[in-house]
Amino acid sequence: MGRRTIVVAAAALAAGVAFAWFTFASDLHGVRVLDVTLVLVVGWSFIAAGLLAWELRPENRIGPAMVITGFLRFLAAMHLPPVADGHALEVAYMAGVIYVVLAFPRGYLENRLHRWLFGLAVFAVGPLDAARIIFGAVHESAIARALELALFGLGAVVAAAAFVVLVRRWRRASSRLRFAIAPVLWVGAASFVAVFLMVTNHFLEEPAGDAPHILLDIVTASIAFAFLVGIGRTRLARSAVADLVIELGNTPGPGELRAAMARALRDPSLDIVYWLPDSARYVDANGHPVELPGESDERSVTVVRREDHTIAALLHDPALHEDQQLVESVCAAAGLAMENERLQAELKAQLDELSASRTRIVEAAQAERRRIERDLHDGSQQRLVSVAMTLGLADSKLASNPVDAQTFLREARSGLSQALADLRELSSGIYPGILTERGLAPALDDLAARCPLPVDLVVSLPHRPPDQVETAAYFFVSEALTNAAKHAPSSNVHIRVEQADGQVTIQVSDDGMGGADPSRGSGLRGLRDRVEALGGHFTVTSPPGAGTVVEAAIPCG
Repeated sequence: MGRRTIVVAAAALAAGVAFAWFTFASDLHGVRVLDVTLVLVVGWSFIAAGLLAWELRPENRIGPAMVITGFLRFLAAMHLPPVADGHALEVAYMAGVIYVVLAFPRGYLENRLHRWLFGLAVFAVGPLDAARIIFGAVHESAIARALELALFGLGAVVAAAAFVVLVRRWRRASSRLRFAIAPVLWVGAASFVAVFLMVTNHFLEEPAGDAPHILLDIVTASIAFAFLVGIGRTRLARSAVADLVIELGNTPGPGELRAAMARALRDPSLDIVYWLPDSARYVDANGHPVELPGESDERSVTVVRREDHTIAALLHDPALHEDQQLVESVCAAAGLAMENERLQAELKAQLDELSASRTRIVEAAQAERRRIERDLHDGSQQRLVSVAMTLGLADSKLASNPVDAQTFLREARSGLSQALADLRELSSGIYPGILTERGLAPALDDLAARCPLPVDLVVSLPHRPPDQVETAAYFFVSEALTNAAKHAPSSNVHIRVEQADGQVTIQVSDDGMGGADPSRGSGLRGLRDRVEALGGHFTVTSPPGAGTVVEAAIPCG
């Protein structure tokens, strides 16, 4: 026997017993048909709406809370136990009503104020009401009257405070959340007004008779119907998926996809960001990088997958979590359009990166020219000027003092040797001659020999790659070694260079501190630019404390 069958059977039994008791008990003769009808309508409406909510969202507490509230209304109608000053559970169901209204739609009380209000309601309809009944039964009329005043006074305070909470919640809610909570919220607010009117009528010796009680039952029953209306509105909103499919029949223009999905989800704040697997990052429709926000009350993230691949993420109102089926339906309907826009965003991101890379390459070339000019001016040029002056002194001493002239000539020869060494070192930094003469493997051997760190080098090149690939690979390894020596105190470095399948793959790994970030500093960006300028791929793996691995794959077909 399923859960729904058991609850329905129990509800039918409770309704029947309540009806019989309410109608035929000796102390309740002359009861009005309206009272019986209202009890049955309130109880059954809450149980039926609660069962539906329970079925649709088993993990949400709203369904069970509504079912329990319906049963409490039936028990209240049975007047157990009957005593002079009332009966137990007479208003216990109102605690359930307060919980349902405050916890809707998430199914739990969101903050301390909500929990305090519910706790005060439980205290009022439980221990306080029980004390009132007990003292009334033993004819302690003064104490019973004081407890009665406390009960109704506390009820008025809780009702007024709950009404204020609902008004504030409405004012702070987004348009999407208002759409979801409007029916239940406003009818719930009306029920708190009805409670306040009932309490006021009681304190004024009931000048309005039973009208406030009847109004409270009618409004309370309306909460369940409002809940059903809310479910119906949500279901109807899903028809917007069909409109979305029609709207996306033609290829949407820039910005139209986001606008169409925002209309279908009734969330004007909706944003779409696209996943680029090659660079492992999200970008907007224009290809600009985007960081996903953390989960909060203002913003939520839903990752969109298509054929087991992440294609995008929706940044939306958290209220949409209450209708996950609608989100999934909209994402499924717009999946192809999002995939197309993702490809466009990827292309724009690549164009932006290419433009930025070219700019960095130009800036790096200019910086290199300035460095060469500075090195020539401060090094070789100054040394050659000094040699020229020394030769001039030697010439002046040649006839009168040949010994001093010989000394100046030796100084000039030493200066020329040093200048030549400086020029060789400078030209090697610009383009190593060994790379041109003997190829990449010997050049890397020479580079590893000059590295201050121990280097494990493995090179597998069946034949010489094109010049531009050799140059890029050489300077890639050179820059990676410089970074390892400068920024990551390592005990050793491993270099692997292989040629296969029409490309040269390079891997440089160290056992340093890790934490390298290509977005910071120019070294890793320079490596990326060199590789991507030749149509290659560049990756960095550098978890903090676990070393750094830089890899490149450069086409050489």
